[in-house]
Amino acid sequence: MPPRPSRRLVIRPGAIGDFIVSLPALESLKTDYFEVWTQRRTVPLVRFADRVRPIDATGLDLVGISADPPAALREFDEIVSWYGSNRPEFREAVAGLPFRFLTALPPEGARVHATRFYLDQVGAAADLIPRIACEVPRENFTVIHPFSGSPRKNWSLDRFRAVASHLERVMPVHWCAGEDDPPLAGAVRIDDLWELACWLARARLYIGNDSGITHLAAAVGTPVLAIFGPTDPAVWAPLGEHVRVVTTKMGR
Repeated sequence: MPPRPSRRLVIRPGAIGDFIVSLPALESLKTDYFEVWTQRRTVPLVRFADRVRPIDATGLDLVGISADPPAALREFDEIVSWYGSNRPEFREAVAGLPFRFLTALPPEGARVHATRFYLDQVGAAADLIPRIACEVPRENFTVIHPFSGSPRKNWSLDRFRAVASHLERVMPVHWCAGEDDPPLAGAVRIDDLWELACWLARARLYIGNDSGITHLAAAVGTPVLAIFGPTDPAVWAPLGEHVRVVTTKMGR
């Protein structure tokens, strides 16, 4: 059996939701010195690494095109990468480095949950539920995030408003929007994902579509009602003890 690497780098690009469902796999890879390179917006969510760097600040995007691999890559005993699997020029440029390339997304038609898929890739038997610990008190309000990364995954805004009108009889309702979401009057917008996570952790209830923010709410332990349409909840549903998923036709 090869020796356990003492210095490991994990490179994990991807959207917010994709990143969160892979958190158990990332945490299982932790070594004596552990570094993570990820998208700039997901950097604040990594609380278990010795160092975290945004991919766009490392020079990786130019490797194999107009630049050699960053010298920092030579400092690691192993590099586990969900980045570059589909870039032949990148893989050729780093061929002399200790890279282990992994597929970024579950294969089409797979019925295994994405979190299990990523854990199986790294050979780990860790807890299946992604967890982000925010030590904040629970408060009496609901958060509704009516958007996602694709309009086809969005339930009708009028439906969300109807739900909000019922909930407002028993508790305040706060609307939430991400930095790339359309304008929404009165919506709370918190661009730093760690700050957003801790605000969501205060909520008594969260309601949203299949989105990265929905996965974030589930990961901090807030009770979540996730509304799914075209995507398969068997693969992409948020996981948690207090998560409920409903499927419906979107736009209705």
